[in-house]
Amino acid sequence: MHFIDQKIYNKIKKETSTNSPLVIDLRLENYKKKPLFSLIIPVFQEHKIIEKHLKIYTAKIKRKFNFELIVSDGGSNDGTIEIARKYADFLVIHNSNQRQTIAEGRNNGANIANADTLVFLNADTIPYDIDKFFKVISDFALKIDKYKSYGALACYVSAFPDEQLLKDKVFYKLHNNYVRILNKIGIGMGRGECQVIRKNEFIKAGKYNNKIVAGEDFDLYRRLSKTSKIKFEKELHVTESPRRFRKYGYIKTITYWLLNSLYVMFLKKSYSKEWEAVR
Repeated sequence: MHFIDQKIYNKIKKETSTNSPLVIDLRLENYKKKPLFSLIIPVFQEHKIIEKHLKIYTAKIKRKFNFELIVSDGGSNDGTIEIARKYADFLVIHNSNQRQTIAEGRNNGANIANADTLVFLNADTIPYDIDKFFKVISDFALKIDKYKSYGALACYVSAFPDEQLLKDKVFYKLHNNYVRILNKIGIGMGRGECQVIRKNEFIKAGKYNNKIVAGEDFDLYRRLSKTSKIKFEKELHVTESPRRFRKYGYIKTITYWLLNSLYVMFLKKSYSKEWEAVR
């Protein structure tokens, strides 16, 4: 575990300009070689779940697959930063009075990434099989066999096994096929829960749009599809909690997704004024 002295943290924060994010290097001195890929996790007020999720990215796993862990915080004041700094190699902290979008959080993490492959993973998203998950990403980063011609990967998403109901299985099966078909016909699509992108293609596409509150994941992959091929990879399997569906129901949630997608596609902005984090 890595810790920052609170006095040093306060000094850095005080001396950094208001609109510039803080970047704190937490790497061990003897482990600063170039990583194969950068795992970027945007967070905001995640103290209830973040430790449970971050602790799976152990030093052993990071050495085995040679990746760095970047946690990009949106200005949390609930203890999220204190937990994240125990596990991250880099901690990026939003330092402005204006609320940060998740797009901006992802971009801030990408801006300091040292690898040529970027892996964006939500704080409440967990790989189904961590070794298989990182093996796929490693093969993609090394441009092995079937991944040579692709600039990005879209993942397979399902509910946490211990929370999954029959209706969840039906929904995720349909939605994963929807994502697969869109990418097959050249319309970029990838759930923001996990997006894997070559850095040069990410930059070429213009990164995430900081101004888009919701639908930023679809917007990026839609733009990526114009300059690069995107592969839907079933082996890249991640899980999430279906709690949003439990709170709002499938019809309401999907309606918001659809409206945000249409607004992004035709108006270059999201329908939602603010995306609520359901914890």
